[in-house]
Amino acid sequence: MKIAFVFPGQGSQYVGMGKNLYENFGEVKQIYNEASDALGYDIAGLSFNGPQEELNKTFRTQPCLLTASFAAFKVLSSRNITPFCVAGHSLGEYSAVTASGVLPFKDAVKITEKRGQFMQDAVPEGDGLMAAILGLERSELENVCRSVSSGYVAPANYNCPGQIVIAGEKPAVEEAIELSKEAGAKRAVVLPVSVPSHCGLMADTANRLAELLNNTQFQPSKVPIVNNADAAFLNSPEEIKSSLIKQLSSPLLWEDSIRLMLKNEVTTFIEVGPGKILSAIIRRIDKEARVLNVEDTKSLEETLSSIGLG
Repeated sequence: MKIAFVFPGQGSQYVGMGKNLYENFGEVKQIYNEASDALGYDIAGLSFNGPQEELNKTFRTQPCLLTASFAAFKVLSSRNITPFCVAGHSLGEYSAVTASGVLPFKDAVKITEKRGQFMQDAVPEGDGLMAAILGLERSELENVCRSVSSGYVAPANYNCPGQIVIAGEKPAVEEAIELSKEAGAKRAVVLPVSVPSHCGLMADTANRLAELLNNTQFQPSKVPIVNNADAAFLNSPEEIKSSLIKQLSSPLLWEDSIRLMLKNEVTTFIEVGPGKILSAIIRRIDKEARVLNVEDTKSLEETLSSIGLG
């Protein structure tokens, strides 16, 4: 049985995430204490009690979500489960990189806070937009984006068949939404995010991130990482570093990543961290894949039982 650990990205956060594991595992308390010491504020207090508006600020969300996901990973891996590979969706790639031993956790929380700040600085709030387009093929939506005349818009997340996220300048994304509907899209949903990620508007931010990462020591990964930018297996520190930089201004190839894992005989995906957003996406890619999750003691025991370790 080949297992992949997959880690959620921004949008999966909620007030109360991680609290159950914090209350039940001493090692999780240590992780939260380490994160708080690294960043200078109470990560547990914000994650467990909110307010939601503060938790949703990009530079807060990113380290808080990383901490919750890494805590779930530590609890799961303590049960002697070693994945065949790991992957993360957008921000979740930092959880994957940390789980695979490439980055020390305390470095990762600092990097994700800075990454969030860089992203927030890149585009003034209200100038950018992201939207999920449902029901169009890749080529159809790519043609729509090319035909927009009111500014820059491009595909940002290839999540699963019939669900692609676009990002760009607000007027251009709004025009693309209307053109998508005319082209036969079933729905278009504007996403509640303030930063248009994974598109060309993040090019300058990627340069700032590169400066930060180039001053950070990376280690070879203990298990392969399937990256967002290329949907390829990576192990070397330089490949992983380059990939994290490229990811910020390139579309996420999530569907391609899952298909690569399936091609390499992964049969079980465990979503490690808050929520079940990735679980739903993976089921849309392959209905036969076994998809589990770990975010609290209940889901941990259910997952262990499902794979014969309960």
